[in-house]
Amino acid sequence: MATRKLTGEALALALKEPTGHLFRDLARLRRALTHASARGSTGADYERLEFLGDRVLGLIIADLLFNAFPEAPEGELSLRLNALVNAETLAEIADEVGLPQLIHAGSEIRSMEGRKRVNLRADALESLIAALYLEGGVETARQFILRYWEPRSKALREARRDPKTELQEWGHQAAGAMPVYALESREGPDHDPVFTISVKVGGFEPASGTGRSKREAEQAAAMAVLLREGVWSKKEEDAR
Repeated sequence: MATRKLTGEALALALKEPTGHLFRDLARLRRALTHASARGSTGADYERLEFLGDRVLGLIIADLLFNAFPEAPEGELSLRLNALVNAETLAEIADEVGLPQLIHAGSEIRSMEGRKRVNLRADALESLIAALYLEGGVETARQFILRYWEPRSKALREARRDPKTELQEWGHQAAGAMPVYALESREGPDHDPVFTISVKVGGFEPASGTGRSKREAEQAAAMAVLLREGVWSKKEEDAR
């Protein structure tokens, strides 16, 4: 992540090739890549843009999947969408775009690791999408999103089963018990919380997962059990 605030011109040039767009509103672009820890006295950071970018991304991905999988039921489409817009996928794409080197953040944020760093990259990417949408309209945002997300949508040959549903069925067969989820912690500000949730099934060891929502954390915890117990193999999980 950038240790100093880059000029709007430098940001625009750095993002011209990976986004396919040369930004004209340099003030907005700088705001789109400024974390709250570095906003200074102006109060300009990417939180509002992140909110908008999340909705723009969701709409365009939903439209992509709706047309690409005309026979898929709503449940399958939802699973595919969730796999394409989760924090891990967004952080991965942010790395491809080169965002970590462009984000302006405080020193305490730059030193973060693990899940919080994933969320930071994901949030900045959503903010960038909002900046593209506001400056170039929905088609500019769509072209950027399709460039990075469409290949991933095609790679999802089969939508992964919902981990919580899979764990519930496995728990019934293996232990005659239902999974029990418990909230372990909630960290971060209200606009960007990180939840940690544990799950226990019968006499099996519990496992924990984290996420930006309780549901996402529960899914991560369920997946941890499925992988640990060999219900899902790591190779199969990576291929999904």
